[in-house]
Parts: sequence; structure tokens; C-alpha cells
Amino acid sequence: QVQLVESGGGLVQAGGSLKLSCAASGRTFSNYAMAWFRQAPGKEREFVVSISWNGGNTYYADSVKGRFTISRDNAKNTVYLQMNSLKPEDTAVYYCAAATRPFVTGIYLEANFGSWGQGTQVTVSS
Repeated sequence: QVQLVESGGGLVQAGGSLKLSCAASGRTFSNYAMAWFRQAPGKEREFVVSISWNGGNTYYADSVKGRFTISRDNAKNTVYLQMNSLKPEDTAVYYCAAATRPFVTGIYLEANFGSWGQGTQVTVSS
């Protein structure tokens, strides 16, 4: 089992930027795809972006393409989410997730991710 701890959330004005971090521990981080999901008030949790185990493949939700960038540093066991041009509709709790199986790519369904962080709040004011 892997433990995930997110950080970096906060309050930002529309058009601003935030960078989220997710530190992992408990297993070989570099073998597993990672992802970010988010859940807005009153809505279901939704996929944001995923990155393959080696960082070579990324998969973005249409709503964040061109604005968000996922990256990972396997030496630091950390995955990042750089969020630019933030919009009020990006307001949500953002969750970091780790894939259940190693060495998979192109995954985006919640069922593929077995470990989750506690979430970090991102609020974008208009």
C-alpha cells in the first residue's frame, strides 16, 4: 500500500496559478502511474490528468488541456500539478491517486487507482 500526501492548494484569483504536490511513500513510486482527480461541491469526483510510471505518457481531461501540466520526479517520489489560467470552475478538492498495477499507461478511470490522498482544496475566485 502506498501513502499519498497532497499539498499546495489554496485560494487564487481567476487567471492565477497554483502548483500542487503529492508526496508518495510505501512502495516503489517509479513503477506506478499517478493521477489527479478533483471533486467540486455537489458533483462527482472527476478525472483531471494522469502520467505514466516513467513520465513518458500523459493524459488530460479536455477541460484542463493547455492549462494544467502534470509532472513527476521519481527521485523525490513526488508528482506535481501545475495549474495555470485558473477558472472559478476549477474550484474543487484535488486528489492525488496511484495506480493499482505497475507499468500501465493511458489510464484515467477511478477503478485503476487503488491509493488516494486526503485531498487539498483549490478555490478560484472570480
